[in-house]
Amino acid sequence: TGSIYEGSPFMTLHLGILQTDSVLDGLQERFGDYPEMFGGLFTAEDPSIRITTYDVQRMLPTTLDCDAYLITGCKLSVYDDLPWIRELAEFVAQAIDGKKKILGICFGHQLIAHFFGGLVAPAPVGWAVGVQTSTLVQKLPWMGDGDQVPDQLHLVSSHKDQVQRLPEGAQVFASSDFCPVSGFTLGDHVLTIQGHPELNTQYSEALMGVRRELLGEDVYQAGIESLTTPTDAQLFTRWMLAFVRDNDGKQQAVDQGPSSEERRQHG
Repeated sequence: TGSIYEGSPFMTLHLGILQTDSVLDGLQERFGDYPEMFGGLFTAEDPSIRITTYDVQRMLPTTLDCDAYLITGCKLSVYDDLPWIRELAEFVAQAIDGKKKILGICFGHQLIAHFFGGLVAPAPVGWAVGVQTSTLVQKLPWMGDGDQVPDQLHLVSSHKDQVQRLPEGAQVFASSDFCPVSGFTLGDHVLTIQGHPELNTQYSEALMGVRRELLGEDVYQAGIESLTTPTDAQLFTRWMLAFVRDNDGKQQAVDQGPSSEERRQHG
């Protein structure tokens, strides 16, 4: 079947990947790096998409050239005291002020929460690995026809930190007992998810193998057993594209989430 955007009147979408980390060297030959993973994910749904990658530990974009920006996962924590993390949060605030759509994945999900008035900390429940299941507590327009929207979302996960407190105005759409804030929106321009739509179960298995001692045997075995669950990676990718393309640029400022000035007050 063709892409839902094939032959559509939409203009070509320009997505900026804000790459915060790289896949471990020992896994890159088999799986590639995050830009390749996201590139494959999005082009499978929209072959016309244009993607530019920015290595944000070294250099942030100097202008807002993209229609939307995606913040990748990272092995570091958003509360680590590193200049590039604070500078990335400031760029994201500027992009929101510029009416750009923001997609936050894992570390990106947590960065939006932590720097825009919420709080991220290590989760008492420990590591989430393998395929994690969350309940969709809201059915939102970018998910499509409500009758076709599933009740649950299954995505590969790999994290020990969680959002403990939401920014003001944020709305949770995905939740689980293990990870209550699994996904949220902030205004009309920010969509985040704790899981990893770009990761497949083979990568998850390999990464758990590398971290087996760190995870502990019980967490490792439960993670391995979860990998028989099919993921909703392509479904969530379609949702991300629908969310990004829904911006008509006419939203009121009150709907955009905190301004850069408001965000600095929290920083």
